[in-house]
Amino acid sequence: MIPMKIKLKNAEIQEYVNAPASAFPKYTTQLMNVANQNSQATRPRHVGQLTELIQEFPGQTFEEWVTWYQEQYPDAIDEATDKIISMVENFNEAVEKIDRAMVKSWVEDLVLVKTFAGLRFQEAVLKKLAEIKGCDYRLAEPHEESQGIDGFVGEEAYSIKPSTYDAMPTLAESIEVKIIFYEKKKDGVVFEIPED
Repeated sequence: MIPMKIKLKNAEIQEYVNAPASAFPKYTTQLMNVANQNSQATRPRHVGQLTELIQEFPGQTFEEWVTWYQEQYPDAIDEATDKIISMVENFNEAVEKIDRAMVKSWVEDLVLVKTFAGLRFQEAVLKKLAEIKGCDYRLAEPHEESQGIDGFVGEEAYSIKPSTYDAMPTLAESIEVKIIFYEKKKDGVVFEIPED
């Protein structure tokens, strides 16, 4: 028998386990989701570790689950609701401040500034390394790039690669220069200086 891939949609799962169907107006769930993420209202410290709780749950039906959960966490739903509605109110205030000029500035920042900085951070890494070593830096020229070189600090050639680079078996290139491994973080880039 040939294995088949079967997809169960959330609505089907709810139906199969006799959980009530949910229906919300268009866009509202996305907004509530973002408000929840920002307020952290449904984090385990507030509503319990749900993946563990569902395993501990001794019943079978949705109604039994509701009763059992509310006995364990009697105020959690109301407290999470209060946190989320407070964040939605903050969003309402923020939305009133958004106009075409602000949206245009945001798009320019995303498309022009962040893209340029995000894709050109190799230069910033080389510049920082040069600053630490007390020498000049330069970006690689096209013929050097074809050898896997991203730039030079002093006379030393460097290649700048993601920290996951070693785990990429499909990359056949052999780089004969020092490699600076970096990891992108939410607030910047972390990299290690290779030993001399």
